[in-house]
Amino acid sequence: MASEWDWESGEGLLGIDDPAEVDAAFGRGADHLGTAVIGLAFNCSLEEASPRIVRAMRLPDIAQRGFAYTAAGTAARLNGALTPELYAALRAEGPGRKSIAEHAINDTLDYVPFRQLPLWLKWWTVVSKVRDKVETWRLETGYAVGDAWKALRGRRRS
Repeated sequence: MASEWDWESGEGLLGIDDPAEVDAAFGRGADHLGTAVIGLAFNCSLEEASPRIVRAMRLPDIAQRGFAYTAAGTAARLNGALTPELYAALRAEGPGRKSIAEHAINDTLDYVPFRQLPLWLKWWTVVSKVRDKVETWRLETGYAVGDAWKALRGRRRS
């Protein structure tokens, strides 16, 4: 299968199913390692893919790191679970808006049963729901005040 993997262009790396080949690519500093770990998430067991995904999360190239976080989200979607190392990597990056891990954490919350989540992620679920509710109330209040103001101004002109 190695003939299908083009490390220069990234062509075919989503189909990679050989963790040893990805390890060798890390060793030689190949490009497109983030793409390769997405392929591992699709084609290998979680236990085989996890250490390579975590390693790709530390790459210097921000785009490839982003792909590594996509791989973590993909692993959560496909397996309904993550390894303790992946949870630790997501926690280290930090949940929240504008985090490179945001989508991976959201996929984890969507596809991993709540009872299997680590305590910090359960807590984040509660915090984010409260934040969303407060933001909803703020927006609804703002719209209501705006509508009342428009109605009041409309009466004055009549």
